[in-house]
Amino acid sequence: MNPDIPLQLLGGITAREFLRDYWQKKPLLIRQALPDFESPIDADELAGLALEEEVESRLVIEHGERPWELRRGPFAEDAFSTLPEREWTLLVQAVDQFVPEVAELLEHFRFLPSWRIDDVMISFAAPGGSVGPHFDNYDVFLLQAQGKRNWKIGQMCNSESPLLQHADLRILAEFEESAEWVLEPGDMLYLPPRLAHFGIAEDDCMTYSVGFRAPSAAEVLTHFTDFLSQYLTDEERYTDADAQPVSDPHQIQGDALDRLKGLLAEHMSDERMLLTWFGQFMTEPRYPELVAGEELGEEDFINSLQDGAILVRNPSARLAWSEVDDDVLLFASGQSRYLPGRLRELLKLVCSADALHSENLGEWLADEDGRDLLCELVKQGSLGFADE
Repeated sequence: MNPDIPLQLLGGITAREFLRDYWQKKPLLIRQALPDFESPIDADELAGLALEEEVESRLVIEHGERPWELRRGPFAEDAFSTLPEREWTLLVQAVDQFVPEVAELLEHFRFLPSWRIDDVMISFAAPGGSVGPHFDNYDVFLLQAQGKRNWKIGQMCNSESPLLQHADLRILAEFEESAEWVLEPGDMLYLPPRLAHFGIAEDDCMTYSVGFRAPSAAEVLTHFTDFLSQYLTDEERYTDADAQPVSDPHQIQGDALDRLKGLLAEHMSDERMLLTWFGQFMTEPRYPELVAGEELGEEDFINSLQDGAILVRNPSARLAWSEVDDDVLLFASGQSRYLPGRLRELLKLVCSADALHSENLGEWLADEDGRDLLCELVKQGSLGFADE
């Protein structure tokens, strides 16, 4: 994608201009970002997904058994027949992993790293439906798919912003409105992290939320140090072989901290380890149980492809790649593998192609490392045969 070509999705500005002027800085209202957009899934089908065990769903009822009542799915078939006529919202996470036509929407956002995209959540709201004024710690694109929704934009927030006392929802106790828009089908609103927003359905409406992964500093430190600790021996310890006699044995002096920082820096600055962890962390599937492979021999695998079988990416899988010196590193659903640099184009193909078959794989099927990689991805579950 050329970053300097104006995009209708972004209101006629280029991807480069959007990233420079709006991304993580300020909101952008885009009228008819996707003209004549029609949702590939309707309200009844969305409700049907909320009945499934493997699908994460929620109901927010503003005036339920208590204010802003939250119910979690999966729901029973009669759960929706007892709902009031107004002021409730159904939210279903990761619909892109269950409805291929919804996943196709993400092709419009390829000017951003695919490993940053979290999922496509879809919400259906009855008239007046809302989840209250709140803020998110990540970027989000809000695409109106059906009906009209009134969006109010508020102040920038942080962890100290006062919230209502609620066991499940983070609803702002104070909302300082600065702008207000009504979105119709095809309209889209981009919101940067921590910007307060308040969406209220004007009629039966459906909204797509394209959210992005943004690990917190606490997550990075916790998960990376846990990852590092797997590779450190018990002999690697704090040392002070160059210590000098002390005047006060109870004082922790600055040179002790210097040694400690050196111990940490030695491992925390290991770029290979950091990249390996980061790639694995950012490609961890939202639902790991849905990434399950099958045992098969390489000969059977190759024979299947030569007989016309087609490989497709598991909808729940996440793939990314990177370069490390002369090697390439593939990340697949929370796992990683170093490969010879000559497989770079194969990795690009595996990560980007809608389907893999004998024609586009071509000479890679004659490459021992290439064949082994493809077979292992099927065993791991990130790839699978289309008829399955």
